[in-house]
Amino acid sequence: MLEIYVKEIAVRLDVKTWQVENCIELLENGSTVPFISRYRKERTGALDEVKVAEIKYWWNRFNELEARKQSVLKSLSENSSIDEAAYSELEKQITPLVDFQTLEDIYLPYKPKRRTRASVAKEKGLEPLADCIMRMDSDDVDSEAGKFISDKVETVGDAIDGAKDIIAEKISETKEVRAALRVSFMKFGVIRSSAVKSKENDEGYSKYMNYFDFKEPVSRIASHRLLAVLRGSAEGFLSIKLEVDEDKSVANVIRNFCGKQKLPRNASADLVVEAARDAYKRLLHPSIENEVISSAKEKADTESIKVFGENLRQLLLAPPVGQKRTLAIDPGFRTGCKVVCLDEQGNLLHNDTIFPHPPQNEKLNAIKKISNLVESYKIEVIAIGNGTASRETEAFIKKVALPEGVKVFSVSEDGASVYSASQAAREEFPDYDVTVRGAVSIGRRLMDPLAELVKIDPKSLGIGQYQHDVDQSMLKEKLDEVVVSAVNSVGVNLNTASRHLLSYVSGIGPSLAQNIVDYRTENGAFSSRQEIMNVKRLGSKAFEQSAGFLRIPGAANLLDNSAVHPEKYGLVERIAADLNMKIAELIGNQEALSKVDASKYKSEGEYTVNDILKELAKPGRDPRTSIKVFEFSSEIKTLEDVAPGMELPGIITNITNFGAFVDVGIKENGLIHVSQMADKYVSDPSKIVKLHQHVIVEVLNVELGRRRMQLRLVKTC
Repeated sequence: MLEIYVKEIAVRLDVKTWQVENCIELLENGSTVPFISRYRKERTGALDEVKVAEIKYWWNRFNELEARKQSVLKSLSENSSIDEAAYSELEKQITPLVDFQTLEDIYLPYKPKRRTRASVAKEKGLEPLADCIMRMDSDDVDSEAGKFISDKVETVGDAIDGAKDIIAEKISETKEVRAALRVSFMKFGVIRSSAVKSKENDEGYSKYMNYFDFKEPVSRIASHRLLAVLRGSAEGFLSIKLEVDEDKSVANVIRNFCGKQKLPRNASADLVVEAARDAYKRLLHPSIENEVISSAKEKADTESIKVFGENLRQLLLAPPVGQKRTLAIDPGFRTGCKVVCLDEQGNLLHNDTIFPHPPQNEKLNAIKKISNLVESYKIEVIAIGNGTASRETEAFIKKVALPEGVKVFSVSEDGASVYSASQAAREEFPDYDVTVRGAVSIGRRLMDPLAELVKIDPKSLGIGQYQHDVDQSMLKEKLDEVVVSAVNSVGVNLNTASRHLLSYVSGIGPSLAQNIVDYRTENGAFSSRQEIMNVKRLGSKAFEQSAGFLRIPGAANLLDNSAVHPEKYGLVERIAADLNMKIAELIGNQEALSKVDASKYKSEGEYTVNDILKELAKPGRDPRTSIKVFEFSSEIKTLEDVAPGMELPGIITNITNFGAFVDVGIKENGLIHVSQMADKYVSDPSKIVKLHQHVIVEVLNVELGRRRMQLRLVKTC
């Protein structure tokens, strides 16, 4: 464990070095982020899941940096032009580095490269002339250059041009020059985009009209605008560049290369200035421009992925209706509405199709079918997909005489079609077509969003911003991290969870998840947590990491249905014995738990004891809130029905850095711009609204041509 990286992580994250050291040790010994943050608080000083995940991220990054350092040093050691003293000096510069960019700047002059104008000039023997000019102590450059005329260098002018090429490359490879220019570009550079006129008749051209004559400082450009500009450029509709003051930039280059504010007034100094201008235009500006735009994009990617991750967390932790017998409907017009009935565990009991809408209009027959299904399968809730024909289907269901207590919910269909055509869906329902699978997914989403949505690629769930434009490996890593966090924060029923859900449990993964399901199929339900040790290839480490997140309702040991880790069952037994009670009497007994003297068990750790007492008070508590019934306005059916000034109920469907999108019950979602969310400026929309939150909005503007509407947030519900 290299001390320089540990210290750097501690500084970046504002934590103690010992916390970083212990966390890294746990990670390298195979512990997961959820396990460390939940069950190893004494070791980490109660670092939360976010901090542990950040330590893991930076430790991985610094491992990559260390590997790159070793690769660079190996390359330098094999470079015959570098003597031992020079190598030693380079090693001293490289060893303490904690950033990739400085490492690459140091390595750049020695990095193997294709033939350049400078390398050609060196082959002609012009490097001594370049060195002479760079000393800037001569006004008679021509006579000096005349010494280098040969069969390879025909004239004095050719010699001087070759020398300037060498100087230009030296300038462009000087780390101080590059570092100063990089800072200047980041601070003063302006991103400018313009329309590519030759594309104006192409489909998609008009959607970038806001960026046809656009400019914004790169230091302040919002992530969504930068990603939009870069997408427009990638699609060929926009031309982009980074504008900076050229004269100031060249002066910056000269100053950092020569180490002087003023240069001598002689011919050699003039040639150095000419070489600097050439280096800036031909080598430095394009290179630093790419670096700065890439750096800005990386920042924009990070911000966008953060938004996506937070949206995904909210979506996965959406309130479940719970284990209720469910009738789910995937609405449609011409092809009808696919109807499925599910039992309390989400198993498919029946499927059918009704045709209550045009062109068939078989309303009476559809009402009869729904009534019979609700009665026959003792349906408790109805889930209606929010896609095509959703409002019409909801209105139709309200005409059915439903038993008292049966509630109707609108459920997002985003990603349902992806799931229904997936390998996972084919494995679950090999004898049913995609329409049945899609309806089942809608019903299960209502019952337990987390358990169902883990089967679907998060990028198909209709959340986030510019998700296809950001770094895909970074996005996948973040989304996987969010899914794991959500699954483990809720806990998983070991006897009902699918292999998809189990695969996200701390320490398990896809292979062990399948083995658990296979064991359950062959041997029946697990009766205790300890029994999972009988699962093939599930060893003591996997048990340690996973056991606290697995739940077994009805287990003989009540702690098996709690977040108390098996390694601390003995502590609970001691606490109960000290109170002269049985564990069953202690669980949920607030009065008895309030009498526990936590200091008596301090050898177990203060954080651990307090967490156990909280868990015993409410064992297996689900952190998710309760679900609410919602109704759209009956006044509107299409965008044409919407008018400025209307106040409408809606549901937040997506949150971005620039605002939130709202479903008001029609095909098109409206946008609450960030400026319309509160009386004063808001920089983070997620602090005002949450995904799937019920809101009241005022319509500000409707653009029928562009099928858009602008909204103002009136209140959250």
